[in-house]
Amino acid sequence: MVGLERSILPAVAEQEFHVAARAAILSFIVVFGLTKAATNYFAGRLCDRFGRKHVLVAGWLAAVPVPFILMWAPNWEWVVAANVLLGASQGLTWSTTVIMKIDLVGPQKRGLAMGLNEFAGYLAVAGSALATGWLAARYGLRPQPFYLGVVYGVAGLLLSTLVVRETKHHVAHEARLNNDASAESLSQREIFLRTSVGDRNLSSVSQAGLVNNLNDGMAWGLFPLFYAAAGMTIEQIGLLVAIYPGVWGVAQLFTGAWSDTVGRKGLIVWGMWVQAGGIAVTVASSGFSGYAFGAVLLGLGTAMVYPTLLAAIGDVAQPLWRASAVGVYRLWRDLGYAIGALLAGVVADAFGVKPAIWLVAAITFASGLVAAVRMTETLRRNVARPL
Repeated sequence: MVGLERSILPAVAEQEFHVAARAAILSFIVVFGLTKAATNYFAGRLCDRFGRKHVLVAGWLAAVPVPFILMWAPNWEWVVAANVLLGASQGLTWSTTVIMKIDLVGPQKRGLAMGLNEFAGYLAVAGSALATGWLAARYGLRPQPFYLGVVYGVAGLLLSTLVVRETKHHVAHEARLNNDASAESLSQREIFLRTSVGDRNLSSVSQAGLVNNLNDGMAWGLFPLFYAAAGMTIEQIGLLVAIYPGVWGVAQLFTGAWSDTVGRKGLIVWGMWVQAGGIAVTVASSGFSGYAFGAVLLGLGTAMVYPTLLAAIGDVAQPLWRASAVGVYRLWRDLGYAIGALLAGVVADAFGVKPAIWLVAAITFASGLVAAVRMTETLRRNVARPL
């Protein structure tokens, strides 16, 4: 569903609604990020209270109107409103799938499970971005590219309602295996503070997640405009926009499982630095091949980081408050979309697109330094396996 917007929505803003300011164009990402971040936080709490499946179905119900609004929006404000619903849907559905997989898999293969989850999601983002770019080149920016979203919404809702089963009871079993009684006394405030600032590892993971999505928010909003200004066609832009999440998605099949063997910290630190290098290569290049290489590096770096951060949260947080900790982490991580889009838009309006991209590259490199200095290894080698 997010992939619908990746390659063509900035072009819709410029060509159909005549939105000129970069900050205004990126407003849809700001709204998406803020809504998704807040919903992530509440999704963790709701999963603990009401169960996982109910939250998952609610998330897909929120997604159903989105493609229809994007198809027929009479002005840019309607597009922004659609991204409120999209952010809420993403916060509920994706948070819940992450929590459910952590429930099911146990600590020994947590990285592999997160890699599979993110592989599925971001390979779909890439495929959807490529498909919408192809459809837009042949049929126009609206409404045909958004027909795909109707299929996505119906499929997601039916699968979640008819096929998915509740996983909350697995948490109680894992808690018994690990003698996890102390977690019951943690309040939501204590979980929030511990995940945000109190625990060196949880807070390091949270800041890395925020910066990861900060650069993703910039890439989502500015890269299509940057490519267009360099003379790329709409089909070339669709391909370039698809390369980054495509590499990100496929590589996570390996990086998530790799973190189960080599540990989490190294992949997080070096992943942030590879991301910074990919952004730098993109902005320093002047043709399709250079942009494609930068997108590959950015995808590889993100693949090193994305499932590993989630696995690290699962390593540190105790089972009975793990879903809430995941919600707090995802709150900070997806605030990065809003911060990145807002920062990139304001800097691009003031100084140009290239300085905005260079700034995000520097912030991404600095985030890797923070993790290198502050974080310790979280992977525990000898733990009880839940059945």
